[in-house]
Amino acid sequence: MANKRIADGLAAIDELLVTVVDSDIETLHDASVHILTSGGKRIRPQMALLAYLAAGGEEIADVIPIAAAVEMVHTATLVHDDINDHSLTRRGKATVHSVWGRTFALLTGDYLFTKVYELMAPYGADYNMIMSEACTRLVEGETLQAYAAKQGTIDRETYKRIIALKTASLFEASAHMGARLATEDENTIASLSSYAYNLGITFQLVDDILDIIGDPEDLGKPVGNDLLQGRGVLAVSNGLDRRNDARTTTVADVAVQDRPDAIEQMMANLRESGALELVRLQAVESAERARQALIPLPPTSAKSELLSLVDLVLDRHK
Repeated sequence: MANKRIADGLAAIDELLVTVVDSDIETLHDASVHILTSGGKRIRPQMALLAYLAAGGEEIADVIPIAAAVEMVHTATLVHDDINDHSLTRRGKATVHSVWGRTFALLTGDYLFTKVYELMAPYGADYNMIMSEACTRLVEGETLQAYAAKQGTIDRETYKRIIALKTASLFEASAHMGARLATEDENTIASLSSYAYNLGITFQLVDDILDIIGDPEDLGKPVGNDLLQGRGVLAVSNGLDRRNDARTTTVADVAVQDRPDAIEQMMANLRESGALELVRLQAVESAERARQALIPLPPTSAKSELLSLVDLVLDRHK
């Protein structure tokens, strides 16, 4: 990474994450360390660090606990998501529930959430409210997604709302808190918050595309999970013309038929529907909104890295 301060900051975050989950209860400690040290992109904490520097911050140690708290929230949701999705791998490693069982995985996710309080406590009410609101929106988004998928009512507008709530909210909070630690200028804070929100939208759109066309080995997790759950790009395909209507495979086919090729057929249908191209176009548009949000900021190495991060998110393969 070009900016050594960011690299050092991320290393400090990784160390803090492991330290803060120390527990006399061996299962909680081991399961927490297992998921926290399984890798990951660390984009959300990186967002907090870069926003802090881009807003004029100088003592990067001041933002380390906040950045770690954001990553802790994200990791806790992954533990719970893997239970709901019945996923056996995450980041190329066994999921917590596949090693310790569902009950201990639920408790591990809860434990990680409680540690967020410890990391955020020194920052006072204002920052804790920002984090609380982001976590609330995240859970609302996950709940909306689960409910709409179960009812079969996910359409494009609902899909957009889900992404904004479950993913973009935590991205936005990361940059908001990082920037606010560095400056009182509301315009700067708003610019960085808008950047992060739109980058979060881009990230999730690309993630959903990769669930259809990605390589499981590169991703470190199975593909097709969103299809099995009736969500993701599947929502965007609603209303699009299909060239092979007679061969269209649905989520119901997977549920009620013994068809090993069902998921593959659904993925092929989606590729033919034009849904992937539409989602990609939306990702490009949100990426451009992220870039535009940074225009008011003065040129700095942190701003340059934020711009580079847009390309990294948009063009990623894992």
